[in-house]
Amino acid sequence: MNPAARVQAAIDLLDAVISAAQGQGASADRIAAEWFRTRRFVGSKDRRAIRDLVWDAIRVCGDIPPNGRSALLRLAQANSALTVLFDGSRYGPAPITSADVPAFGGVAPAWLIDALASSGLDHAAQRALLDRAPLDIRANRLRTTRDALAECLPVSSEPGPAPDALRLPTGTAVDTWPAFAEGLFEVQDAGSQLACESLAAGPGETVVDLCAGAGGKTLALAAMMQGQGRLIACDIDRARLSRLPERARRAGAVIECRLLDGGRERAALADLVGRVDAVLVDAPCSGTGTWRRNPEARWRLSPSAIARYATLQAHVLDLAAELVRPGGRLTFITCSVLDAEGADGVAAFLARHKGWQTVISDVTLAEPRGSGYRLTPGQHGTDGFYFANLIRS
Repeated sequence: MNPAARVQAAIDLLDAVISAAQGQGASADRIAAEWFRTRRFVGSKDRRAIRDLVWDAIRVCGDIPPNGRSALLRLAQANSALTVLFDGSRYGPAPITSADVPAFGGVAPAWLIDALASSGLDHAAQRALLDRAPLDIRANRLRTTRDALAECLPVSSEPGPAPDALRLPTGTAVDTWPAFAEGLFEVQDAGSQLACESLAAGPGETVVDLCAGAGGKTLALAAMMQGQGRLIACDIDRARLSRLPERARRAGAVIECRLLDGGRERAALADLVGRVDAVLVDAPCSGTGTWRRNPEARWRLSPSAIARYATLQAHVLDLAAELVRPGGRLTFITCSVLDAEGADGVAAFLARHKGWQTVISDVTLAEPRGSGYRLTPGQHGTDGFYFANLIRS
């Protein structure tokens, strides 16, 4: 493909991403994968170039753009080399005219910028939410150490900010390496690793991951427990939870999986009430801390969506509190940088549950925020996370 044809292909793919965002459809990653699958004639270099154009355009459009052409025109405002590719050639985009209006720029929609600012993020911190993310992996303590893993990798790495983290260049195809197949590591952002570390799950304990999903944090907990104790992964999403058993087998971890019925979770958790040493609540959230990887996610949010997430987080926290034994602990995590899904939620939990108090975290990298801690891309070089450690008296 020539450069102009790549621009037109990016416009077409952006049209599909924008349509999905408007209708709360599939993610940009899924749409791109399907788009390329049906266009096998597009070579690997062209795929990378088209994908880079699409994601760069998504990053510079603060609000959802009208269409893919307006998004590329916004990107072209800062790239004159891109402008000349609107040349009207056979496979390229039509020339730019006075009728063309570039999409709105900025970090996010105006209401969301206000929410970020009120949560203590200045403009530089907001812009950093859209930086390109590195690739972090977590050495699996059940099979190796970070130093031993670094020595056996086919490319050079550097230690990440978490005890078991190694940092690699973006796009490294780690899932093709023998070390991955052997369960020596998992892909996991260093911020996620640090939030898990905060729970301090130990050998011999009974630990519940209440919102386990596909089990990334569950596997980190299993490594911390050194294969000793009881680890239970719960979720209401059958498809995501079904991926955990194979991942656990590869990692050498023993994990119980428990599918919950949304709205009827208490019935499935009755045998654990008041008996669990530690509960991890990686609650569903807006994902504002993960825009480096999913920049179009900010187009799907609304004030009412944030409020719904906060309500759901309160529900899950209350469920988790019932499971914890006296003297036991709970770590609440969201991959959001908004106070509505972090500090405010924990403050409300402490107001509802008088027998609970916060505990200082050993994760010194994070900054205090309310009764918990926050990690941000701009300050800490990780995805954005909020976490709080709570103990039942």
